[in-house]
Amino acid sequence: MEIYKKRSLWNIALLVAGLLILIVTVIYANYLASQLSDREAKIQELYNLAQKSIAQNPNPQADFTVADEIRNKYNLPIISEYDGVYSGNNWGEAQDTNQIFLQKKVEEFLKAGEKPIIGEEITEGYTFYTFKSSLSTYIRFFPAVQFLLLGFFIALGYYLFNAARRGEQNRIWAGMAKETAHQLGTPISAIIAWIEFLKESNEERPDQLEVIGELRSDVERLELIADRFSKIGATPELEKANAYQLLGDIETYMKRRSPRKVTFDFPDPNQIKDVMVNQHLFSWVLENLIRNSLDALDGQGTISAHIHEDDRSIIIDITDTGKGIPSSKHKEVFKPGFSTKKRGWGLGLSLAKRIIQEYHKGKIFVKSSKPNEGTTFTIQLPRA
Repeated sequence: MEIYKKRSLWNIALLVAGLLILIVTVIYANYLASQLSDREAKIQELYNLAQKSIAQNPNPQADFTVADEIRNKYNLPIISEYDGVYSGNNWGEAQDTNQIFLQKKVEEFLKAGEKPIIGEEITEGYTFYTFKSSLSTYIRFFPAVQFLLLGFFIALGYYLFNAARRGEQNRIWAGMAKETAHQLGTPISAIIAWIEFLKESNEERPDQLEVIGELRSDVERLELIADRFSKIGATPELEKANAYQLLGDIETYMKRRSPRKVTFDFPDPNQIKDVMVNQHLFSWVLENLIRNSLDALDGQGTISAHIHEDDRSIIIDITDTGKGIPSSKHKEVFKPGFSTKKRGWGLGLSLAKRIIQEYHKGKIFVKSSKPNEGTTFTIQLPRA
């Protein structure tokens, strides 16, 4: 539980830091864009003043030179109109003489509420329409483009970071599981040898043979556990199995190891509903869910199972009448390290989720839960 909390705090801290960087960067970019836009407006205003002064200058050649210098140096798009004929500058070689294009731009200019310059005296009969340069348009959209780019890179970095972390977790899971299976192998082999020795030494004592038989069953269970661990990290083989029979087998095993005041309400195992599973790993999932239910019951209550289906899936519900899980923890229970038990490692449900999602291409989640009323876990598996 403590591990999960620390990791969540780090995630939140990184997210807040990233958002702060993004906000500061966008605000600064917006400030620069505003300054550049103001500069464009001043250039446009300067050209307009140059044009207006031409009519009042006895020798207008200098003013024409200034106006042309401003227009050409800053690539200021201009349209001049005389007797219904338009002439453009800085729109592009093809567009400067395109009457349809220039007329459309003039209509947009007037529709936006802009005021043209009406020629006087020397420029009488001319009307000038001045526009901001294409740079001004790019500047206006720059903050939005930068926001999208920064957001994309943050999302990409987050995705790659999570992918690397998941890959590392998978390697740790697989290495730990295989090492556990290897370590279990030697003592299991030795225990089997001792059981055979005890069996031969007590052939005439039925009471002892019964105990030895139970020991043998538990050792077989240990072999099954070792086999489960050995399959983590490898691609398990899936085979058709009867979901009702799988539930029946796990009910038989867990009932003998449960308190007497705990009752099991499972469906008839003689019914048939086929699913594609790896039986060893899937039984492990069911066992984990039922063990969690037993912990939640505190020695008294009911554990029930129900199977139904939809168009795509076989759905298994495991329900208990135990302590329940707060709604805020429904997703957290599947995180590695999360546990409500003082001595819990918080790995059981995390392994169960891995087995169902990665190996069986299914889903596992908390369907419903209320404190002091009970919990229902749901497993969805593809139809066979």
